[in-house]
Amino acid sequence: MTKSHSKQADPVQDALTPMPELAAYLARALAQPLPDEVVDKAKAHMLDTIASMVSGAQMKAGAAAIAYLKALGETGARSAVAGTRLHASPVHAALANGMFAHADETDDSHAASLTHPGCGIVPAVLAAAEFFGRGGQDMLRAMVLGYDVCARLTLSLHAYDFRVAGHSTHTFGPNFGAAAAAGALAGLDETQCRYVMSYAAQQASGVACWMRDKDHIEKSFDFGGMAARNGVSAAIMVASGCTGVDDVFSGERNFYHAFGDDPDRLALGRELGVRYEILGTGIKRWTVGSPIQAPLDSTHALVHRHKLKPDAIKAVRVRIPHESLTIVNNRDMPEICLQHLVATMLIDGDIDFHSAHDRARMQDPQVLALRALISLEGDDELSRAMPSRQGIVEIVLDDGSTVAEHTKAVRGTPLNPMTREEVQSKALGLLAPVLGEPRATALCDAVWSLENCHDARAFTALMQPGE
Repeated sequence: MTKSHSKQADPVQDALTPMPELAAYLARALAQPLPDEVVDKAKAHMLDTIASMVSGAQMKAGAAAIAYLKALGETGARSAVAGTRLHASPVHAALANGMFAHADETDDSHAASLTHPGCGIVPAVLAAAEFFGRGGQDMLRAMVLGYDVCARLTLSLHAYDFRVAGHSTHTFGPNFGAAAAAGALAGLDETQCRYVMSYAAQQASGVACWMRDKDHIEKSFDFGGMAARNGVSAAIMVASGCTGVDDVFSGERNFYHAFGDDPDRLALGRELGVRYEILGTGIKRWTVGSPIQAPLDSTHALVHRHKLKPDAIKAVRVRIPHESLTIVNNRDMPEICLQHLVATMLIDGDIDFHSAHDRARMQDPQVLALRALISLEGDDELSRAMPSRQGIVEIVLDDGSTVAEHTKAVRGTPLNPMTREEVQSKALGLLAPVLGEPRATALCDAVWSLENCHDARAFTALMQPGE
């Protein structure tokens, strides 16, 4: 006979809800002017995510998503599928573009909330803007809203504890963020915004077993495709007349009762329009896993500062937070294998998209010989610094001397942001091989002046190769 386990309802706590503030903000978000710095940041993240989508369409997860679209056999669909000449329904275009955006480790991340907002939210924004006939200014405002809801959702669940419990913060947050962004673009009123959050809650899921995905296909769905699909589905359903629970965050059997462990129940509605989470989101300098960014910054600095040569290196010690070890320690995929990437950086002096994803090079004798000299350790002090993902690299040279570098603020993070020129350079490196240099440049120009675009379809057409 099995025992029944259930949480005891707490009427006082279950009466707390962020819904009034949240629904009101969602309903007016497209009429809410944004500070200039927020608009500029949104454009940078829009470009970075689209570049991730276009390049991701060429990768294994991209091929899997394209095969899925073709299996559906949709006709008459008009939503653009990035990096291809395909079109699909808005729901399935959002899914595919979300998988493309996280087909590898190119997209943005919000460290405090343990989410990758862009890969779920931007594809939802693009598809919803096409479907509901929106322009560039609305897209930017909906996108910023999505980042706000995404980050606040997992922060309300105490993101790091939520992950330890086995849940995937990377699916929960973007799921709600995509629904909020798509709902705003649908022009939902306050009551409908309540419904769209309930539909998001019913679709909320995610198990952290994505860490064991060797091909990055299921992971691309978990992080990007599922969230984008769920958000667009929720918005179109509610806009079409579907109704639902008017407050999924309070009352009997609410969302926080199901998932929360002493949750911060009011976090979703706190400081909306005052604190913008997109300003706390980082863009990756290196197209590799987030925990490897700091070690690569440190290694790059040491190689160029000391003119290091691979044959002069006797040993390398890398320290990162304990929490990141299982994500990047001797993984099978080059873009999330710390030892392989540090060895490659020591040899090449740099890392680009191609070298970060070159699986064949994982068997290169020179790389393997240098990789054997690299030890990776968790560090208590670096764990205490979380969510700042810091890294320390110490290199012992054959003359007995040691050089070291502690990266405290990774390039591309809010404390050490990339310039507009750096963001565009990264984007062009991802876009041009697929779209061609002229079209890639035109897409960049369109993003930087997105508020002047009045037709989402004209904009999304630039994400696809020309005839």
